[in-house]
Amino acid sequence: MVLALTVCGVVVALVVVGLFLFGLRRRLIQRSGGTFDCSLRWDVPEKPDTSGKGWSYGVARYNGDRIEWYRVFSYAYRPRRVLERSAIEVAGRRVPEGEEELALLSDAVILACAHRGTRLELAMSDDALTGFLAWLEAAPPGQRVNVA
Repeated sequence: MVLALTVCGVVVALVVVGLFLFGLRRRLIQRSGGTFDCSLRWDVPEKPDTSGKGWSYGVARYNGDRIEWYRVFSYAYRPRRVLERSAIEVAGRRVPEGEEELALLSDAVILACAHRGTRLELAMSDDALTGFLAWLEAAPPGQRVNVA
């Protein structure tokens, strides 16, 4: 009986510590500001896939001429993907269809992009999309930015 209670106590303590670390990590990422909720699908096929597979929920952060993308369900403090402003090419936007509506946040808009030859999709709110496109177009003089 004592062993069972000890094991249960340890499991509960580990779960609480894990949740605390998730919250602390997100707080540290957002501390410098310029963050927004952003789902990412990397290496997308030519034909849009509306099955909802491949999407990862995350947080994106503006950092100078780069967007740093962090997975929400990860303990890593380093970004999972880094997108340079000069290498992002926007191909278009669309609303989620089919099962994508269940895999993404309710107000998400999907932005089809390419980054150094890799096709990707970013899903974010309308407000975040407006800020993202403004950030892309506000590139310093002489930088090439492709926004469709």
